[in-house]
Amino acid sequence: MTALSTSTIAALEEMLQNAARPAPADFMPIYFARNMDEELVIGHLSPECIPFVEELLQKQTIPLISMGNHHLTIELDRPIAVSASLAQLANEMRRGGLIPGWRNEEFAWVDLNGHQYFRVERAAFRTFGFRSMATHINGYTQSNTIWLGRRSENKSTDPGKLDNIAAGGIAADETPWVSARRELWEEAGVPAQIANEIEPVGRIHMRRPILGRGFHDEQLYVYDLELANHFNPTNHDGEVSGFIEASYPEAAARILADELTSDAAFVTADFLLRRNK
Repeated sequence: MTALSTSTIAALEEMLQNAARPAPADFMPIYFARNMDEELVIGHLSPECIPFVEELLQKQTIPLISMGNHHLTIELDRPIAVSASLAQLANEMRRGGLIPGWRNEEFAWVDLNGHQYFRVERAAFRTFGFRSMATHINGYTQSNTIWLGRRSENKSTDPGKLDNIAAGGIAADETPWVSARRELWEEAGVPAQIANEIEPVGRIHMRRPILGRGFHDEQLYVYDLELANHFNPTNHDGEVSGFIEASYPEAAARILADELTSDAAFVTADFLLRRNK
């Protein structure tokens, strides 16, 4: 039996409808000032960070960054200059204990036209509420099962939670396609000749506040990959402690029992609803 019940379908649909939540009212908007007449909200600073940043900017000048009564502003400049200013601010906030899980890896902020305007430490993206990008791959079989990976207990985010067979943030110099193939090998041992068969199926925009971590705003680039029934995923990077092969109803039940990360829950729910038609 692979069909989902009516109540399960309704629950998954409702969850997806609430994937992108607004920032809480007490979060400070971060504006990108492209010119005198155009300001774009690109992030949100949590209430815990606001006093620190306000005091910091009163003590020292960080080029291109200023704070008013109700917002933080980043002035448009060459990407290298904006990146340098944000790196300076992020390092000060790290020393102040406001950016946990520092990775020494950069994410890029890309506009809706695909242009990169700056890059900064990956962990700082949630602290600033900047929109990041990630790839998620649904690994499924002809037997109507889907593979889910269990995140290592050593992960700084969502340890022990279930995830897609492979998923990960898109680094500053990567495309979604390159990221997906890399993650498939690192996290699940999927060789290149199989990973090349990934099928792009869409994007999911998710936004939510995370207690003590800021505001998570991310575009999830979603791929499907059919795997042979005899394929067994094997982790190579230590970020996955094991895998389970679940029927579609079991995967849905695990989603609704909050066993998956939020990102993976949205991606898997979308997959199940598409497959249930």
